[in-house]
Amino acid sequence: MIGHHPDRDQIKLENVLTALGNPMRLAVVRVLAGGGEHPCGTVLSKEISKSTLTHHWRVLRDAGVIWQRPSGRAHLLSLRREDLDERFPGLLDAVLHGVRTDPDSIDQYAP
Repeated sequence: MIGHHPDRDQIKLENVLTALGNPMRLAVVRVLAGGGEHPCGTVLSKEISKSTLTHHWRVLRDAGVIWQRPSGRAHLLSLRREDLDERFPGLLDAVLHGVRTDPDSIDQYAP
């Protein structure tokens, strides 16, 4: 069972900023910003326990940053770019620009 995906108008800035305040989750967002859906297990390169990944997917999903949907035995992740751009214009672009110009904190997780 997939947890809560807030409606666009329920996405709160403080939850998005909290979700984006972790280097591992920033690395996920950077990958997902490339577009499309990605299987959960292929988003990060570093060996990370399933329980840790599950926690990070939940934080991103509950904040309204990602969509997570089941597909067979896997779950697919995608960025809620349209919803985030509508709610907080320019925020995601600014965060992604910051990650590109100062990638040191997330390089350890990059695929």
